[in-house]
Amino acid sequence: MSSEAFAALRKTSGDDLGRLAEEHFKHDLRDEDRDLVKKAATKISTHTLIGSLLGVGLGGFLAYRLRSNRKAFYEAIRATEKPTHVRFADGREQAIPDISPLMRPTPLGDALTYTFFGIAGLFIGGETGLLTGSWSARRTITSNPDVRGRVEKAFRSFRADVLRKQIEELEGDNKKDSLLWG
Repeated sequence: MSSEAFAALRKTSGDDLGRLAEEHFKHDLRDEDRDLVKKAATKISTHTLIGSLLGVGLGGFLAYRLRSNRKAFYEAIRATEKPTHVRFADGREQAIPDISPLMRPTPLGDALTYTFFGIAGLFIGGETGLLTGSWSARRTITSNPDVRGRVEKAFRSFRADVLRKQIEELEGDNKKDSLLWG
C-alpha cells in the first residue's frame, strides 16, 4: 500500500496553489464578489460541521439503542428455562451446553459498537453536510448572474494556471527520467 492512499500523507503543492488562488482572488474579483465567495465558503464549512455533529450524535444514539437491545435480549435468554438434555429415539441422552454466558454483552463489544457507530455517523453526517453546504454555496453564488460570470471567469483562469504549473512539473520530471533512462 502506497503512502499516496492516505490524504494526509500525499505530497501536494498546497502552499503554491494557495498563493495562486489568493492572487486570482485579489485581482480577478471585486470586493462584493470576494465577500460573496467567502460567505459561500463559510456556508460549506458550517453545514459540514453541523452535519458531522449530528452524525456523531445519531451514531451515539443508535449505538446506545443497539447496546440496550442486546442487553435486553441477553436478559431474556438468560431468564427463560432452557432444556439441559436431548433424548434420542434409541434412548440415549446428550447434554446441551449452556451458551448464554457467551452471549453476554461485554465492555469491549460496547466500546467497538460506540466507536463504529460514531465513526460511521461522522462520515455520513459530514458528507451529507458537505453536499448540502455545496448546494447552498452554489445557490448563493449563482443567485446573481453578473457575480456568477465573474466568479466562473476567475475560477477558469485559476484552473488554467494550475494546469500550466502541473504541466511544467511533469515536463521537469520527464527531463529527469530521460536523463536516467536515456
